[in-house]
Amino acid sequence: MDFDYNSTRPKLILAEYGRNVQNMVDYICSLPTKEERNRYAQVVIDMMGVLNPHLRDVSDFKHKLWDHLHIISDFKIDVDSPYPVPSRDAIHQKPELLNYPQHPIRYKHYGYTVERMIEKALGMSQPEHRQRMALAIANFMKMAYVTWNKDSVQDEHIIQDLAELSKGQLTLPADTVLTKLEFKTPPPGSRTKSASTVNNNQKSNNNGGAKKMQSVQKKSNGQKKKKK
Repeated sequence: MDFDYNSTRPKLILAEYGRNVQNMVDYICSLPTKEERNRYAQVVIDMMGVLNPHLRDVSDFKHKLWDHLHIISDFKIDVDSPYPVPSRDAIHQKPELLNYPQHPIRYKHYGYTVERMIEKALGMSQPEHRQRMALAIANFMKMAYVTWNKDSVQDEHIIQDLAELSKGQLTLPADTVLTKLEFKTPPPGSRTKSASTVNNNQKSNNNGGAKKMQSVQKKSNGQKKKKK
């Protein structure tokens, strides 16, 4: 006894419509007269709209259903379509390849941005600005180094790498102390007053106001007793 498995059946072109729609479209392609094909094609189009109601939200969803009919038939169905028949190349058009930037990076733990910063620094005409820029780049390099390497790094090593990347044009004194830059998200409540601080301030204000009211009431009661 032979069993009919999906693995032995022809591949579904549009699986969202199911095997029955595929078989009906294949049957329409085998009909001898165009009049019959047109009549059955309209029935299948209506059924496809019922099976995929979400297409009704798409503008001109009838056009899309007819396009799907031609795709399911592998563009072999010969019917009078109210819309232009789509071409196979337009449906199976391959996307254009994206050109990803490829930059040879000498020290990948510093990144390509450091090399761009060095180029900008070398283009500065004033020596003072160039020196300040070199110090800023060295600080950034230390931050990048520590980000990718858990071990600490000596400032002399960063200064040496800076001179090597700039081909000896950006140099810093050997005793320069670099700052480890840290770009971290501030903890919650650091930008504004925390909720606990606000509540404590409110409580202290309320307590102060209550004490004032109590002192006023005591004075008024003392004055009344004196009058009596």
